[in-house]
Amino acid sequence: MPETGFVAIFLVGLLGGTHCVGMCGGIVGALSLQGPQGRPAMPVHLAYNLGRIASYTAAGLLAGALGQIAGELLPLQRSLYLLASLMLVAMGIYLLGLTQSLAWIESRGQVIWRRIQPLTTRFLPVRGAAQALPLGMLWGWLPCGLVYSALTTALASGSAGKGALLMLAFGLGTLPNLLLAGLLLTRFRRFAQAHATRLASGLLVFGYGLYGLFNLWRGQGVGG
Repeated sequence: MPETGFVAIFLVGLLGGTHCVGMCGGIVGALSLQGPQGRPAMPVHLAYNLGRIASYTAAGLLAGALGQIAGELLPLQRSLYLLASLMLVAMGIYLLGLTQSLAWIESRGQVIWRRIQPLTTRFLPVRGAAQALPLGMLWGWLPCGLVYSALTTALASGSAGKGALLMLAFGLGTLPNLLLAGLLLTRFRRFAQAHATRLASGLLVFGYGLYGLFNLWRGQGVGG
């Protein structure tokens, strides 16, 4: 995984993260409405997003560890890198609104989410950062095609540490979107749903997937 991969996956989270506004917009709006009256909402939103990014990082660590186990089998590792690139290409097309083909991936994640979602009710309504943090950690496992695409990149990294760092970079990329969505909910949602924003997001994710396929074709990508 080239060092530029960390920058690229951060940018995928930053622009592709407008998709996260649609996925997490409801809970972010609830944080804004249920925050302590007369006190800034920022600590609540920061705690929620810290928990969410922590879950992404933990998932990246697990995915990277699985890839590391397969590291001695070069053909398998190259297949994982191919899968990661194809997932990003598919996600880019999905964000462009040209297909709904990735919806089935999110539906598969519902199997796990059905077990996790009831736990979130223990922390609602949110009245402070102490509740927002564990809520974010649970909400980080919400089925999301963009997150799954990033996770395949972590899987292909071949290292638990790199996998964790990749998902940390991705999570930090999504942070501005969800913070702005929480503080400027109505205005930012209009921006996130704008055609030009979705076009830029989709093209970026699609382009990064093509970049991975190009590196694989050149014999790079895996450890390159």
